[in-house]
Parts: sequence; structure tokens; C-alpha cells
Amino acid sequence: MITIGITGGIGSGKSTVCKIFKLLEIPIFEADRVAKELINSNANLKNEIIKLYGENIYTQNGLINRKKFAEIIFNDKLELSRVNNLVHPAVRNEYKNWLQKQNTKYIIHEAAILFESGFYKMMDYTILVSAPEEQRIERVKKRDNVTENQVNKRIEKQWSDERKRKLASIEIKNDNRNIIIPQIIKIDNQIKKYGKIW
Repeated sequence: MITIGITGGIGSGKSTVCKIFKLLEIPIFEADRVAKELINSNANLKNEIIKLYGENIYTQNGLINRKKFAEIIFNDKLELSRVNNLVHPAVRNEYKNWLQKQNTKYIIHEAAILFESGFYKMMDYTILVSAPEEQRIERVKKRDNVTENQVNKRIEKQWSDERKRKLASIEIKNDNRNIIIPQIIKIDNQIKKYGKIW
């Protein structure tokens, strides 16, 4: 079974790309969604987060206080690194368990920080979804109802597309000039016919 990592900067459209792969009946492991779930459900992880930030980091119903948590990790690189060091091993275990249950030609592992986290080393191939920064900023402003400054802060926390390109096997351009569906179908056909991404 071939493992493919998909990543892209915030607002690049990687979730849209993954939705199209889903329509092609490709199993997708959504690392970011799993990480959020584990922060709320994994007892060991919750205890470690409470050790770092105190009981008040969780609300009375046992869910992470997202606003407070985001303020800590998006404004301090050291704190973000601390949290990632707790969360990534838990996500990795979930991924390994999930992978054993799949029976298909290939799977997709979707993660915002696929390269930054080192997860890409577990993949056979990697796909970078890219879009011009101004388009990404506009998409996120509309989607999350945030300011340009807030979007820029999040972008600064991620690697640039230039840096990601050096590690990516292939790139899907989502720039309103290149249609993404033919790009995805070509990749799907290549893997199913030849067992490789190009």
C-alpha cells in the first residue's frame, strides 16, 4: 500500500484537494482533526497539557479552551514546540493503528505541518498544495472571519512553499488558473496503473 502525504500552507486548499480524493474513494487520515480530537479525549495528553498550563486550559465540560490555547501556542514558538512534542507522538500512534485497518492501493495522510513535524519521512510520496499568498490570505479571512494580521501570524509559523517544494514529490497548483480536478485525477491514475505518483 502506497502512503502519500498531502500538505499546504493555511488557505492553500489542501482540504478541498482531499475532498476530491475522498470522492475517488481514497481513505484519508486527517492528522489535524485527529490532533484536535486527541487533545480533548486522550487522558495522558490532557494531563500533560494541564501540567503545562493549569486546569483552566480546559473548560468545565472537559474540552480545550480553544481561544486561550491558541493565544499561548500561536504567540510563542517555544510553547508551540512543547505542545507539538506532546501531540505528535499521539497522532503518530493513531496513524499507525488506522493504517493497519486500510485495504486499498494507496492512502492519504493530510497534515498542515507534514514537513515541519517530520511526518513526511513516513510517506512514500508527498504532495504540496500551493496557492499565491494573497489568495490564501483572502480565503482564510473569509473562512475564519479573522483579520489579515491574524492570518499573517499563522502563515509565519509555517514553512514557506519554497522550502516545502524541496521536499515535495509533486505540486498541485490551486491558483484559480490551474484547475485542480485534472491534476488530482492524473495522480490517481498514475498510482493505480503504475504504483507511482508521476
